[in-house]
Amino acid sequence: MGASTAQEMSAIYRGAMARFTTGVTIVTTRTPNGPAGMTASAVASVSLDPLMLLVCVGNTLATRDAISGSGVFAVSVLSRGQERHALQFASRCDDKFAGVGLRTDHALPVVDGSVAHFACNVKEEIAGGDHTIFIGEVVSCGYSADSDPLVYFGGKFGSLCDLNSHAQLAFDWQLAASM
Repeated sequence: MGASTAQEMSAIYRGAMARFTTGVTIVTTRTPNGPAGMTASAVASVSLDPLMLLVCVGNTLATRDAISGSGVFAVSVLSRGQERHALQFASRCDDKFAGVGLRTDHALPVVDGSVAHFACNVKEEIAGGDHTIFIGEVVSCGYSADSDPLVYFGGKFGSLCDLNSHAQLAFDWQLAASM
């Protein structure tokens, strides 16, 4: 599929990227005025030695300046059922942390109930078009082996399908339909 204008190419690019299934994360940091955060899907592992990951943050977001100023950030990988948190942190509301439980065992804000979390020191900031790429050295991390992640595809939230539970659900539906 070709595009004749930059605007058309941009729209096609956005549509194509929406077909790339991603996890949903909340990236947070602390500031002298309190915590700051945003929803992000552009998160990736960079290195195992040393442990490093990257996050991409829009240049117009307050969280970008907060991470740059503090030199630290946390990434909370959201679990199924935490769509409200993702939407809240993606908005421009005044208090993104309202009603969001945070773990108390970290100096950085980490979302309670997340599938995994990473606390990082910023090692590098790289200009990336209309985003800044923060490469962070992981200083702490953890995960819950029994949680299902929240995923994002085609502009919608979803979750992974466990074959056993899917088979049981299909059986239950078939049984209910036959009654």
